[in-house]
Amino acid sequence: MSVEYLIRQYGLQQGALEIQYIEEFFLDFPRKKTAAEVVQRDHQILMAEAALPDDRATVVPVSFKVAHELKAAETDPKLADLVFQLEDVVQFRGRRVLYQWIGGTRKDWRGQGHFRALTEEQEVWAIENGFDEIIVKTKNRFYEMRSTLAQLALDVIRFVPHPVECGESKVFLRKRLGQDVIDSHRSRRS
Repeated sequence: MSVEYLIRQYGLQQGALEIQYIEEFFLDFPRKKTAAEVVQRDHQILMAEAALPDDRATVVPVSFKVAHELKAAETDPKLADLVFQLEDVVQFRGRRVLYQWIGGTRKDWRGQGHFRALTEEQEVWAIENGFDEIIVKTKNRFYEMRSTLAQLALDVIRFVPHPVECGESKVFLRKRLGQDVIDSHRSRRS
């Protein structure tokens, strides 16, 4: 059976408002992002939308990804710290790195391939726009997300243990981009 996924790329302003709204449905995140936080950086915002099971005429956002370029000379203190934490495992100079900042799928829509379809769409876009790899950071306690990222062939490049709570440890992953990545995609594009 072939599933069709509805994927939209949003402009920064509208996408920021959509992210603020949709994060209310993502109970995994204790601190939600505001539209103002999203607008502070130039992002690629992708959302998968689907019809409600009991009302096929109503389409709702079910999964999202927000990403932006991560550069060697970041001026934002949080991004500069991220580059510092990864500079021995990620080559920034002379390469383009796409940082998957936030993303997820509503609990009631997980396991249906929406996040995979978004990831595949993002990878095609990243390759077409000259990116060399994608970097993702998650927390150890997000077991479903870690499993999803492993299934999407992202490799762990760094584990930063939390001094007290193991679940709060950071896990950094990467996927190097090339034609072989596109050849491995399973979702259809139209």
